[in-house]
Amino acid sequence: MKKDLTMSAVDRQNILNNKIAIENIQEYIGVSGMFFKGEYRFTKSQVSDFYGVDISTIERYLSSNEEELKHNGYENLKGKSLKEFKEEFGWMLTEGSKAPQLGVFNFRAFLNLGMLLTESEKAKALRSVVLDIVIDTLNQKVGGSTKYINQRDEDFIVAIMREPVYRKEFTNALNLYLDMGNYKYSMYTDKIYEAIFHENSKEYKQILQLEDRENPRDTMYSEVLKLIASFEIGIADAMRIKFDTVKRKLQPTELDNLINDFSNNRFWIPQLEDVRTKMACRDYGLRNIIHERLKPYIGSLNGDEYERFLGDKSKELIDRVMDDEQLLEIFKRLKDR
Repeated sequence: MKKDLTMSAVDRQNILNNKIAIENIQEYIGVSGMFFKGEYRFTKSQVSDFYGVDISTIERYLSSNEEELKHNGYENLKGKSLKEFKEEFGWMLTEGSKAPQLGVFNFRAFLNLGMLLTESEKAKALRSVVLDIVIDTLNQKVGGSTKYINQRDEDFIVAIMREPVYRKEFTNALNLYLDMGNYKYSMYTDKIYEAIFHENSKEYKQILQLEDRENPRDTMYSEVLKLIASFEIGIADAMRIKFDTVKRKLQPTELDNLINDFSNNRFWIPQLEDVRTKMACRDYGLRNIIHERLKPYIGSLNGDEYERFLGDKSKELIDRVMDDEQLLEIFKRLKDR
């Protein structure tokens, strides 16, 4: 999926919030600017020279995209900050030497402008390079595939270890309380998936391009697994209560109504919204995947999210397990079940 950075604020912000990719992009471009208060700074004149456009074009983009550019590091230096800046770099300035304020870009804002400029051939070429570097950065971290990037989160291991326990409660309840053949296990798993993220397991596997042998839950984020577990044990309890009331196994239509009532409880609204947002944003930002029914939930990932899946604390699941003898024993037991 080729992205047009000039048209998508979400795609621009996803790149600008990815600290690892930004460092790689800055190293590749090789621009340094003036190092001031922990960041390289660039004046409008320097930015216009780099992109090959006049300053009036820079001013126009600053006016039409002020909030975004300021959010990503453009600022007007004035007062004490401006005085300190001029004392250090005044000899380099070709603009605003006597003005009461001076607009400067940090590298993120400098790059942000390049993602917006349609008049600059250099900006167009830079956008293509930026997208390649972002892909390369992800590939270096995850070994060429983002299918299991969810497992790099340190919370995933806790969620996936508990998952079989909650799953057993649900399948036991289906066995004891629902009058239906073995198809019920996959059918009602799908109904829970559909209630939470609007896709059944077949649709989910197609979107993530999973093989038949691959378990969808192995690719799900920890928050999704936890909410599925909450639904499964909650519905299992509701089935038991209904069974004790009617003194017989439930019919499929009765369980359908039970699940519908359960998922429409206002208690679940914030949790469902949170999980749908995380799933839509992460899969778009990290896997370059769109869940059509979750499109309204797509937004940009913040820096903490990138750090969670690509930063120093993230690691492959197998590495995390092998580094912990207790976890290794637990996984061996799970595998032998």
